[in-house]
Amino acid sequence: MTAATPWPAALAGSPAVAVIEQAIARQRLSHSLLLHGDDHDTLAAVALAIADRLLNVPPAAASFPPDQHPDCFILRPAGKMRQISADATRELIGKVQVSPAVAPRKVAILHEVDRMNTAAANVFLKTLEEPPANTTLLLLTTRPYALLPTIRSRVLHFRFPSAASAVTADGWTAWLEDYRGWLVRLSEGVSGKTAIADQVFTLYGLVARFSAVLDFATTEVWKQQKEKLPPDLADDEQVAIETGIANGLRARLFAEIETATRTFALPRLAAGDERMRRVYPAAIEKLEHNVGLLRLNLNESAALEDFMLSSLRLWTQR
Repeated sequence: MTAATPWPAALAGSPAVAVIEQAIARQRLSHSLLLHGDDHDTLAAVALAIADRLLNVPPAAASFPPDQHPDCFILRPAGKMRQISADATRELIGKVQVSPAVAPRKVAILHEVDRMNTAAANVFLKTLEEPPANTTLLLLTTRPYALLPTIRSRVLHFRFPSAASAVTADGWTAWLEDYRGWLVRLSEGVSGKTAIADQVFTLYGLVARFSAVLDFATTEVWKQQKEKLPPDLADDEQVAIETGIANGLRARLFAEIETATRTFALPRLAAGDERMRRVYPAAIEKLEHNVGLLRLNLNESAALEDFMLSSLRLWTQR
């Protein structure tokens, strides 16, 4: 049988993929892999490709898509808090302790494993210390250092860059163009109450439009993803997946804001703009700080508003 699930096109032939393929071919793949990177969708695609190559091989009695395979078990965060509980972890462990149904081995895919609460992490650690026979555990996370050090030390690490394309949500390209235009006007100098008021109105207009773009994009992606989900997925797991989609899109939008800011600043820095040397690093530092706060449940509108108000203050300082 040949693998029906391809590697993400941007990663095919990469060193990490080559190492994994060789290990699978030699039947030397570690029992526990930590797949980490900036984009969870990329990690999920890599995990399914690995599962396909482990499960749909001779002497398997039948072939299945990896996410529907009877010997592939999936654990996701659940509920609005998007936590992986100790009970859900024990249930997964119970499944992988049983002999495989049709394949020569079993695979467990743990999405966003950093969402394990402390009790769940301790339960899972025992399984890592004594892994079930003929079982491969695939741990997925965009925050590897949020895991317990004892878990990180017991798994083989693979980092994968994002294979996702740029955000194509309706209105996003126009938003970025207007944001760049706002930066241009700030760089030309803002003085006088009327000019400052105009920039503030533009700022709040961009914040409001950002929320609308994110909401629309989340709705559209969720519609597409929902059709691909297993029919027996619990409601709380669906809520967690939808929340994860929103968080992933939000992170990508903020990453593109940083890219747009850098693209705007670099030519001016190269031209020796002394003001840019002061403003640009401070603005990026503020943006990165606020993106970090997003992970602590800061609202995205508040994070963007605070960043843009800081940019306005930086540019208007004398």
